[in-house]
Amino acid sequence: GEMKVVSFVTQKGGSGKTTLAISCAVAAEQAGKQVLICDLDPQRSAESWYQDREADTPKLVSLSSGQLEEAIATAKSQGFDLVLIDTPGRDEPAVAAAIRLSDFCIIPCRPTPADMKATPETVRTIRRLERPAVFVLTQTPPRSYRIGEAEQGLSILGMVAPIHIVMRNAYQDAQGAGQGVTEYEPDGKATQEIRALWAWIDKKMEKITYDPT
Repeated sequence: GEMKVVSFVTQKGGSGKTTLAISCAVAAEQAGKQVLICDLDPQRSAESWYQDREADTPKLVSLSSGQLEEAIATAKSQGFDLVLIDTPGRDEPAVAAAIRLSDFCIIPCRPTPADMKATPETVRTIRRLERPAVFVLTQTPPRSYRIGEAEQGLSILGMVAPIHIVMRNAYQDAQGAGQGVTEYEPDGKATQEIRALWAWIDKKMEKITYDPT
């Protein structure tokens, strides 16, 4: 199929954006995709993960937003299936550039009032650029009424993924070890979540691409 470009976008630091991006990248690779991660975040936490990593793939490049379009074109010509973009945690031109070049946007959001307040801004940019997007609830407590409240609040703004990313040490530990969570703890609950989430996202993207309406 066509190469897909997916950006991870949020205007609140600490939402687990990079952690989610790299674990999705590894899960997608394990599902047979050739994956390129573009790190646009000046904090470069995806890049430092890549430096700690023993495997060469998924490939990672650190860029400024001005280099993104060329990087995507190059990835396409080199036969990549998927480009995942880790964007800065603040609203800057880089975020809009990434959204504009994406087929699909993932908005990680913690079920906290501060995170919920920050989402409409992100959604406005995504809507203005007419890109499909989905919220993913991250760092959720295993069970809590807050999740239900957050889901209801977000569903007013857009689509919410049915799989939540629960607050688990495995995510941070995997990142520290230069791995995706599916490599770090193959039989763990975090791995089940990421695999399920990525499969769901993948299916949604196929629908969006092939749905002529």
